Amino acid sequence: MSRTSPQHRREAERLHDVLAVAADTLKPSPVPLAAIVRVGRARRRRRTVGLVIGCGLLLAPPAVAGFGVALPDHAPPAPGQAATRPTPPDTFDPVVFRVVAPGERVRTGTGPELWLTEKGLHRSTPGTPDQYQAVGDRAREHPRPTVGMTADTVGDRYFLSGLYTGDLRAGRVIVESAGGPLTATVVRLPGTPGWGAWYAELPLRGSLAVHRVTLYDERGREVTSLRPASP
Repeated sequence: MSRTSPQHRREAERLHDVLAVAADTLKPSPVPLAAIVRVGRARRRRRTVGLVIGCGLLLAPPAVAGFGVALPDHAPPAPGQAATRPTPPDTFDPVVFRVVAPGERVRTGTGPELWLTEKGLHRSTPGTPDQYQAVGDRAREHPRPTVGMTADTVGDRYFLSGLYTGDLRAGRVIVESAGGPLTATVVRLPGTPGWGAWYAELPLRGSLAVHRVTLYDERGREVTSLRPASP
């Protein structure tokens, strides 16, 4: 076993003294507890925000799915389901179209009556019990489709009526007034007589303001129209 020489012992002691002096000069700084607490709180807040956003993303799909139920008709169809497009009806509501027998009286809402014969249109109101419009001459003088209009005051209403002519099956008559468009009731005899009549009622508000009367065929195509003269 080798022994340490006195010189080595002196060098080791001198190194020990140097390290001791260096250790005494190195004083540890105080721990920044306040800063550590602030950093910890900030990290917890970030984690909380992340959790809230994550929960919102998890809840988002059901909300979107619920909204999709109320999407308009042009929304993409569901998988495996064919897309459909709404198509306009080929015929109009039968409520606004009546086929009557010759002489059959049609009573309107406010009391006026009208009926058709083979020669034309008859109408009766409380003020004028019997009025007549012949259709024979009108059809001969106007080979193209026509539509006419007359107006009677009945109580607090305007009673509008008129003849139409043409080799067609009328589907609808629209009266455009200051109050907006109004669908009239079409009345005709059985078969294809080449003419018919219509009637409608408007509220009595000052002077009568009818801008246009339009005749449509049974497929919804405009046939002819009338712009009555202003009173």
